[in-house]
Amino acid sequence: MNEIDWLQIDARALNVLVAVAEEQSVTAAAVRLGVTQSAVSHTLDRLRAITHDALFVKSGRGIVATAHALSLAERALGLLHELEQFSRAPKWQPASWTATVTIAANDFQRDLLLPALAARLRESAPNVTLRVIPSGIPSLEMLRDEHCQLVITPRPPDGSDVVQRQLFEDDYRVFYDPAMRDAPITRKAYLDAEHVTVVYQPRRPLDLDHWMAAHGITRHFRIMVPGFAGITPFLRGTTLLATVPGRLRTHLLAGLADAKVPIKCPRMPMYLVWHRRYHDDPAFRWLREQVLACVATLKL
Repeated sequence: MNEIDWLQIDARALNVLVAVAEEQSVTAAAVRLGVTQSAVSHTLDRLRAITHDALFVKSGRGIVATAHALSLAERALGLLHELEQFSRAPKWQPASWTATVTIAANDFQRDLLLPALAARLRESAPNVTLRVIPSGIPSLEMLRDEHCQLVITPRPPDGSDVVQRQLFEDDYRVFYDPAMRDAPITRKAYLDAEHVTVVYQPRRPLDLDHWMAAHGITRHFRIMVPGFAGITPFLRGTTLLATVPGRLRTHLLAGLADAKVPIKCPRMPMYLVWHRRYHDDPAFRWLREQVLACVATLKL
């Protein structure tokens, strides 16, 4: 005789067992469940074969549950409750979140957005530790291998398993030391000057520098630094120029003068990027909302 596979027991079968035990009637159980009597009877036959018990026996004009059926029905109620809870998304609150969240950003993005995010975390999710790592040249592996959960970047990595959302756009501006020179008003004055720029490792220029080179606009770069924080010391006391995102005036390049670039150039977009594994997670959905709230406080 073939052994009955206990994996044939499913939630519907348990629900039938509970309904018949409580109604003490196949007909009433079928009405309650919205199925036919034959469907209820067929399910009971399967359960009898699995449990090796009659489950329900005739008593006068009705039926009564066997002692074993009553015991099984009580356990089935608990299992059905657990399955119901399993199927529901857990109620999540920021205050109960305990985690270390890693965000990859360069010094511009870090100083512009993440202090405000840290303040929000301290207030609403005090058990979350914010870890910031250099984004450098963001790669898919950073997200796929969980080196970080979020990346802030103007140039998102391309992959079907990552999601991106634009945060804002910024205008490029020319920064300079007003004690040493005037703003370069003309194209000629701009191109005749010497410049400071950022080059990421191993040798990746800013998007704007790449765009200008592609359009035949040649500048003389006297200094190249690995991040925006290195620009100010090289501008102070010199006639050098730096063409970088205008929002740097609020932190890393505060105190320097800035002016419009005398050459028409594109704006710089900024994106938030994450892996799809975190797309529907309530904690990380909330975290992304907090980043967007920080962006909303900027005067864009």
